[in-house]
Amino acid sequence: MKKAFIRTVVLLTIIGLSIGIGFGIDGLCDLIDRKTHPLKYMDYVEKYSREYSVPQSVILAVMKCESDFESNAVSTAGAVGLMQMMPDTFVWLSRDKLGENHEAGMLYDPETNIKYGTYYLSYLYLEFGRWETVYAAYNCGPNKVKEWQADTEYADENGFLKKIPIKETKNYVSKVEKAEALYKKLYFAGGK
Repeated sequence: MKKAFIRTVVLLTIIGLSIGIGFGIDGLCDLIDRKTHPLKYMDYVEKYSREYSVPQSVILAVMKCESDFESNAVSTAGAVGLMQMMPDTFVWLSRDKLGENHEAGMLYDPETNIKYGTYYLSYLYLEFGRWETVYAAYNCGPNKVKEWQADTEYADENGFLKKIPIKETKNYVSKVEKAEALYKKLYFAGGK
């Protein structure tokens, strides 16, 4: 009887320690993920998330994947700032869509970059209706995505992309989706 009691106590202790270690490891992983996926520029993210109806987790994921939150980042293709907007796209949005007539140099300003990047995500979402497709269009352009949607090799009858033929874009979509899911898990359990 005494041996059975001791075995039960040892077994329960081992189970308790295992659970505790599991929670500790999970907490440590979350801490590491929070370091690599921070909340930056949140005043602007919150403001333009509300204004253009784009989830904060989407805005943060795009910034993380595009520039790793470096406001002076410039890609080899010429995309600029936190959300890596192409200057031509920015000028078009500024003049033709928002009537503000900004010069491309404003892309280095964090608030301006986040505003226009978020607006563009919203514009693309109205066009395509799926975040996966929006991410593809943000990366390679909406006209290329429309070509794919018209081709049954790449899209189904509803325009859902079954296959993304450009490797860089396919990898980009996957990267942003993973970052967005992580931001949701870490900071936006309520779905913001």
